[in-house]
Amino acid sequence: VQLQASGGGLVQTGGSLTLSCTASGTGTFFRINTVSWYRQAPGDQRELVAGISGGRTSYGTSVKGRFSIFEDSDENTVSLLQMNSLKLEDTAVYYCHANIWTPAMGSVGYWGQGTQVTVSS
Repeated sequence: VQLQASGGGLVQTGGSLTLSCTASGTGTFFRINTVSWYRQAPGDQRELVAGISGGRTSYGTSVKGRFSIFEDSDENTVSLLQMNSLKLEDTAVYYCHANIWTPAMGSVGYWGQGTQVTVSS
């Protein structure tokens, strides 16, 4: 199983972006247990941005009210992260992580390659 985060880019403060997390190699029969989005700015530790499990969502304090996480079953899309009212401090590489069950591997956590989000003034 491979995950890929996409949708990053350059946006001005106050703008919006929607990130996508897609999965490949899952086969036809699989289950998404949990999905989380993390971010890491240069020199900082990776921090949890948002998570969703069984329809229940959680958010980091710094993004609560501005970001929304969704599960998505559209083809291979696992999750969407809608980011509104972006601030300079939201600049980071964003990663998705998913715990996915497949018949072959059972429940395993996977990290996706990150996507860069840059917020400019």
